Amino acid sequence: MASGGSAIRGSRVGSGPMGEQDRGYQTERIAVSYWDAIGNQTVRYFAANLPDAEIPELIDSPQSGLPAGRDKENPPSLVKLEPYKTHLAYVKERRTEEEATELLNEALEQLRARRGRVATN
Repeated sequence: MASGGSAIRGSRVGSGPMGEQDRGYQTERIAVSYWDAIGNQTVRYFAANLPDAEIPELIDSPQSGLPAGRDKENPPSLVKLEPYKTHLAYVKERRTEEEATELLNEALEQLRARRGRVATN
């Protein structure tokens, strides 16, 4: 038979009386509202003695995952995602042969100019 310590069954060792003052519930708080682009409102609570500079202007909205701001009339805009491009779209964006030749010649001239400067110094 195993014998345990002197703790009463169901109690936590080291736990003592813990009131609201120990948990921080009596701290004065202010409510700050944030709105996202869809119109969801999120309320966050901050300590009243916290300077305004430490209260964030933007947060991520838990309802939508979008950025939310403190200005109700002008919330942050939706994130603009670019559509997926196919390989053919990238091929169409490639430069023409003449442009590629010009770029290559400019790069070679710059390299030759640098090599010439190093050799003369």
